[in-house]
Amino acid sequence: MMQKTSNAFVAASWIALGSGTIGFLIGLFRAEMELNEQGYYFTVLMFGLFGVISLQKSVRDKLEGLPVTNIYYGICWFATILSICLLIVGLWNATILPSEKGFYAFAFLLALFGAIAVQKNTRDSLPGGNQ
Repeated sequence: MMQKTSNAFVAASWIALGSGTIGFLIGLFRAEMELNEQGYYFTVLMFGLFGVISLQKSVRDKLEGLPVTNIYYGICWFATILSICLLIVGLWNATILPSEKGFYAFAFLLALFGAIAVQKNTRDSLPGGNQ
């Protein structure tokens, strides 16, 4: 049985991606930290978003019987886990308030979740995508 993804879930996914990413970026823009630190956190966010989107796509491809090399699948997992570890290490060593550290962590995770959900919804909206 094929079900269409609800418009509410599609909207919630985009809101999660947007609010997580924009919130993280606004926090970076307003932060009192060196430009190289801001660049580090920006790069970690972009790396994380790319990692989870690639991972979601490769997992879905495998489930649908499309060829995915083991090396690419492993790299996707590695990139996702590495981005999370890099954020943890960066925040652990940052000289910012604990509340700011929590803000960045949760904005990052919200953005990653939103990216996964948006990728899923995009894939489901393709012809034959929701099998």
